[in-house]
Amino acid sequence: MTPTGTALRWLAVAVVVLAGALFVGLSVGPVSIPVRSIVLALVDRLPAIDVHSGLNARETAILLELRAPRVVLGAMVGATLALSGAAYQGVFRNPLADPYLLGAAAGAGLGATLAIAYRPFFGAVAPDAIPAAAFVGALAGVAAAYGLGRAAGGGRSPAALVLAGVAVASFLTAVQTWVLQRNSDTLREVYDWILGRLTTADWADVRLALPYMIVAGAALLAHRRLLDVLRVGEDEAAALGLHVARLRLTVVVAASLATAAAVAVSGLIAFVGIIVPHLLRLTAGSSYRRLLPLSVLFGAAFLVLADVVARTVAAPAEVPIGVITAFVGAPFFAVVLATSRRSIW
Repeated sequence: MTPTGTALRWLAVAVVVLAGALFVGLSVGPVSIPVRSIVLALVDRLPAIDVHSGLNARETAILLELRAPRVVLGAMVGATLALSGAAYQGVFRNPLADPYLLGAAAGAGLGATLAIAYRPFFGAVAPDAIPAAAFVGALAGVAAAYGLGRAAGGGRSPAALVLAGVAVASFLTAVQTWVLQRNSDTLREVYDWILGRLTTADWADVRLALPYMIVAGAALLAHRRLLDVLRVGEDEAAALGLHVARLRLTVVVAASLATAAAVAVSGLIAFVGIIVPHLLRLTAGSSYRRLLPLSVLFGAAFLVLADVVARTVAAPAEVPIGVITAFVGAPFFAVVLATSRRSIW
């Protein structure tokens, strides 16, 4: 099969898997809703179309106001984290890189912790300051890490950026721990956020994050061919005319913006940016022209299905979705680490 035919086959598989995951997410729950009724209810929302889905008012509200925004937001977050992870792995040429590599998680965690611990002060500025504080914190963490890494020579070596990310994340985590010690009454709420949550997802969250995810995602997809050039090595890519430092800055900014938007509305959901791109690289190939678009589709499907497990495995209680992804991702990360000597680039 030609490379184009293989790419189209993988794209078709990804679309089918995502569609299946979306229907599972919409249908499974305490109130089971048939797939046929879901399709008819969604078609009924289209302009100038009037069909009867067979659902009563309560079931329609559950589908459109509770499950639909949760499933859509989960798909958006999963797609964003997987795409950002794949982009980070490409620009740092490291299969173990993830969207939180440069301190986005630590910055978002500190921002959310400050907003929760000092809610009265933030409340005077915005009705719900947690997403905004997490978004700003994530971007600030990445900016600090990138600035420190550049000062240490990160423009020439990605290793300096990685080490700067470790240093900044450690510092921000220490500050977060100090804030939590002084505001222990907020500990439970902070950890609920840190472990990831789609429980309270609504259409306002979707509208809040969507513009950032679209812009950043389009920028990353537009650079997928340049990431393929970078696979041959930084010196070789530079000899071919690629401005490596500029590419790294562009990818880091776009991936960080997308990650910040994701964590602002969902909390910290780990391992998505490692699991999905790495599995695709092993099965569908390592070309970023194929890897990045597939990461979007399979990442969305993965997190939607993980959320289904999170809200059903201990029903009527819910398990934080970050626990589910960590339960899958931690062993996977260990296997990847143990076999990372084998080149997959």
